[in-house]
Amino acid sequence: MTPPAPRIESLSIQGPAGVLEGILKLPSSEILGAALLCHPHPLYQGSMHSPVIFRAARAFHSRSYATLRFNFRGVGRSAGRHDGGRGERDDVLAALQALVEKVPQAPVTLLGYSFGSRVGFEAGARDGRVASLIGIGVPLALGPMGFLRGIEKPLLVIQGDQDEFGALPVVERLIQQAGPLARLMVIPGADHYFNGKLDQLEESLATALRERPLSGTPA
Repeated sequence: MTPPAPRIESLSIQGPAGVLEGILKLPSSEILGAALLCHPHPLYQGSMHSPVIFRAARAFHSRSYATLRFNFRGVGRSAGRHDGGRGERDDVLAALQALVEKVPQAPVTLLGYSFGSRVGFEAGARDGRVASLIGIGVPLALGPMGFLRGIEKPLLVIQGDQDEFGALPVVERLIQQAGPLARLMVIPGADHYFNGKLDQLEESLATALRERPLSGTPA
């Protein structure tokens, strides 16, 4: 008998600036967790289809997570206009609520890439619905993330050692300030866009989820 295929559902999420476009993917097996994925900067071709976000979603799928990718306001079919990160934080909360309603029993990991890590962390760091955080290509050149100091949730940052917007020494200081639940994975030779390193990025995230589950799910 052929095993059931994962189920993919297009979502229309009611956001504060109008409907947000999203894609929910549910595993065919038992759901071990849920992941909300926040894409890079909307003004620089960032969307839920960005290669890093797509690869991150695949890594979560390999570990039987449900995933929700969504477009921030003004991107794709999402209503509204870019708001410089302010309104986008509210978009994250709307998408988070949609995910929690769809997969109510699953612990949620919030993953953001670049701009998506900035607004995603601001929205989810203190939100009780979020069990853990993952940042890829954290853009500390755009501003500090002091709100992560002493965070009481597991935090994983995956950073290239050639990242133009998040120099490794600065990221290392962020991890130290965040506290004992934070850790850093470095992709050697990777720039901010992980050009030529997408396979390694996907494998590294899948390995992290397998070796040290971030949301209290079994290994």
